[in-house]
Amino acid sequence: LDVRGFDSAPSATPPPSITTALPLRGVRVLDLTRVIAGPVCTRILALLGADVLRIDPPQLAEPEWQHLDTGHGKRSALLDARTARMHELLSQADAVVLGYRPSALRRLGLDSDELAERYPRLVVAQLSAWGVEQPERAGFDSLVQAESGIALVESVDGSTPGALPAQALDHSAGYLLAAAVIVLLDRRARDGGTWHVRTSLRRIAAELLGMPRRREPQPESDFDVEPHLARFVVDGRTLVTSRPALTGLEFAAPHRWGVDHPAW
Repeated sequence: LDVRGFDSAPSATPPPSITTALPLRGVRVLDLTRVIAGPVCTRILALLGADVLRIDPPQLAEPEWQHLDTGHGKRSALLDARTARMHELLSQADAVVLGYRPSALRRLGLDSDELAERYPRLVVAQLSAWGVEQPERAGFDSLVQAESGIALVESVDGSTPGALPAQALDHSAGYLLAAAVIVLLDRRARDGGTWHVRTSLRRIAAELLGMPRRREPQPESDFDVEPHLARFVVDGRTLVTSRPALTGLEFAAPHRWGVDHPAW
């Protein structure tokens, strides 16, 4: 993780403090992410009590199953990022999570450094596939697994590319970024300032490749998945997803894509 702080004048209204029950209750998080990694991050923030408002461009729908699988506890609205309304939302947010290519964010007026300077006391969290060093390059978990060498490491015969049994880069990046946002919100409440954290799927891949590995896979064993499932009714349909791993906390039902108003 790359973490930076910026000095900023104190605001008229002190930021919410981190508490114990739902530690992010009262914290406003603007979710400008898509496709697993960023939504996993904001799903955890919502689980911990944050008011998470996800904004998507009206012309770019996300697959419904994917949106519902990571939309727990959030509201979902459609809005053109180039409108004044977007910057009104940013001015009232405590944190923003960015998940688009750095070059695309710059064209939309949402460059992470500019946001940190324009909105004092904002926590800016940025996630991309390849990092800010390759701002134009698009990518996703499987591509990063292939280029980073994970596909070779996971090959069963040394020739045919393999893959991790899950989108591990996406989920690892999402959880790590959520932890960083929580730490920085607490730091802001105590010390003030504006904070910026960024990481990439490529950086997560490098960390995973550097971790110890077993020579042989663990033997398969029977596993009862039922205690780890959550069920919701969304618009009359039953949705089954995973439950959170944090003891004592349960996800709230996701909203359908784009059904809410772009307002706090």
